[in-house]
Amino acid sequence: MCSSTCIYLFIHSPPHRDNIIHFCSYISSISLHLNLVVWIWFDSGEMEKKIVPILMIIILGVLSFSVVKAEDPYKYYTWTVTYGTASPLGVPQQVILINGQFPGPTLDIVTNDNIILNLFNKLDQPFLLTWNGIKQRKNSWQDGVLGTNCPIPPNSNFTYKFQPKDQIGGYTYFPSTAMHKAAGGFGAINVYARPRIPVPYAIPAADFNLLIGDWYKANHKGLQQYLDSGRSLTFPDGILVNGQPRTTFSGDQGKTYMFRISNVGLSTSFNFRIQGHKMKLVEVEGSNVVQNIYDSLDVHVGQSASVLVSLDQPAKDYYIVASTRFTRKILTSVSVLHYTNSHTPASGPLPAGPTYHVHWSMQQARTLRWNLTSNAARPNPQGSFHYGTIKPTRTIVLTNSAYLINGKKRYAVNGVSYINADTPLKLADYFNIPGVYSTNAIQTFPTNGGPLLATSVMPASLHDFLEIVFQNNENTVQSWHLDGYDFWPVGYGSGRWSQASRKSYNLVDALTRHTVQVYPNSWSVIYVSLDNQGMWNLRSAMWERQYLGQQFYLRVYNPVRSLANEYDIPSNALLCGRAAGRHS
Repeated sequence: MCSSTCIYLFIHSPPHRDNIIHFCSYISSISLHLNLVVWIWFDSGEMEKKIVPILMIIILGVLSFSVVKAEDPYKYYTWTVTYGTASPLGVPQQVILINGQFPGPTLDIVTNDNIILNLFNKLDQPFLLTWNGIKQRKNSWQDGVLGTNCPIPPNSNFTYKFQPKDQIGGYTYFPSTAMHKAAGGFGAINVYARPRIPVPYAIPAADFNLLIGDWYKANHKGLQQYLDSGRSLTFPDGILVNGQPRTTFSGDQGKTYMFRISNVGLSTSFNFRIQGHKMKLVEVEGSNVVQNIYDSLDVHVGQSASVLVSLDQPAKDYYIVASTRFTRKILTSVSVLHYTNSHTPASGPLPAGPTYHVHWSMQQARTLRWNLTSNAARPNPQGSFHYGTIKPTRTIVLTNSAYLINGKKRYAVNGVSYINADTPLKLADYFNIPGVYSTNAIQTFPTNGGPLLATSVMPASLHDFLEIVFQNNENTVQSWHLDGYDFWPVGYGSGRWSQASRKSYNLVDALTRHTVQVYPNSWSVIYVSLDNQGMWNLRSAMWERQYLGQQFYLRVYNPVRSLANEYDIPSNALLCGRAAGRHS
């Protein structure tokens, strides 16, 4: 996707288009505020000779204006990660606190804010936070996963420096190390549009963050030991909303509120609904969407969605329900929507969830569509990028699977179960350290070979346009996340994907998002434009599966080292493993 405001001049035949696009990309890269990129199709060499000088003057003029503008605002945070004790399911257990809070603090920020966040680790284990859905433009150094960052040692700190560049919407952060996510350490990220950028709905009276997920009473270290012993986790013990089994949200009758819903659980999809109230879906993971009305909404692991709810019913309290999907046993969490002028508690039966599983959910997924005429973080319409007219340069088919390797449960992608290296892959790349990872282990299509353990990296070229097929031949729903990008989920289907499945793709108004579900014995397909150089984690969002190998890294690369493509290593980068002692 074009990350700047684009002027499209469709004039035909592109004899030197690549050189001009490279020039525009370079100009854009040296000014964080430049809002102009020109895509040109020329009809003849003569027209090119006449137009190119004019375009260069325009671009340089915009650049000269941009450099005198004020820099994007800086926001500074200091967070301390500690253990604490809480009883979210009635049993005292160790949880992870950030600044004494469970869940952690909310990051309320604005598009392009510069975030300077100093994180102190007071745990007894190394620790990292990852910023789920923040694309880290040209900056995988800040992604906060073990393939890009050394974990922060106990009693040490690291300062993250990143931007939600050209992004709006609701996201989350959470621990990426070990099984820390099972103990907390997660929180909401709300990226608001800049004041001069309109949003396609009336500003709500307030926002409510709903961090919903399955939960275990067991200690996170015990869960990790259980997985390390070669066994799968048992069924979760409950569902929490904002760290509690029951939460109350209060609002004034007659007003409309934004509910920002995220699935921060380990393994389980849920269905969300509010008694007596309709939900208008307005935003999904940074996309402004067609504003359909829903009685209930499925949210899969790692996903986020924002709905508007009008308090237009009689003054009383109403149930808010989240219940698990695609599980034999149904876990339910019941919270309350409280009208401030209510004197009547919630009553009556809980609002019923969908009785159908895969077909109903897949049909609902297809109704989530891009609002083509709306802008997002920039003023240009989302639909100005015609993703469906671009022919993919490469097709990748990924099949998830479960194996016993050396007598222990492992999960794999195309027969390869990922193991973490002693050195972050990004550092190995930068310092040219051989033998840290393999680019030959994982193939772009499933093979018949036996399962193997490897630190698997799939090479890709900057500016490739990929078609990625997620084939799920297992009986459980899957959820896949790609760091560094958003993508278009163009198709969902049952059975096995084939080239004929392309006839069913949505090539017009698929939304963009960062996490996609794959239904049991089904497939999902995404299109992704590789416009962000770096080392990016493609993983199962279901944490047991991620921990036991269902992930790999996509190395998006250009052999010419340039700040136009990627920022340099941070001066404060932690160096560990085989990179220890080297100079950045």
